[in-house]
Amino acid sequence: MEKVTLREYAKRHKLSYFNVMKMVKNGNVKSVVEDDKEYILIEEEREKEIAEVIASENSKPLSLEEENKLLKKEIILLKKALEKCNKRTVLA
Repeated sequence: MEKVTLREYAKRHKLSYFNVMKMVKNGNVKSVVEDDKEYILIEEEREKEIAEVIASENSKPLSLEEENKLLKKEIILLKKALEKCNKRTVLA
C-alpha cells in the first residue's frame, strides 16, 4: 500500500485537485491525515477499478452546453470554498 498526497494523486490520474477532494469526501478512495496533511492510500485492486471509472468518465463526449453548465457549477463551488478560506484567514 502506497501513500501519496492529493496533488500527486491528481497528477497521476490527470484529474483536477477538486475532483480528487470530491472522491475522498465521497469515500471512493481511502485517505489518512498525518502531520496536518491528507494522504491517499493506494491499493492495487482498488486503483484498477478507479482507473476504469475515470477512463469511462473521460471518454463520454460532452456538448458545449453541458460542459458549460458543469464548469459554471464548479466555479460556484470553488467560489464558496474560497469564501470559507477567506473567512478563516480573516478570523485567524
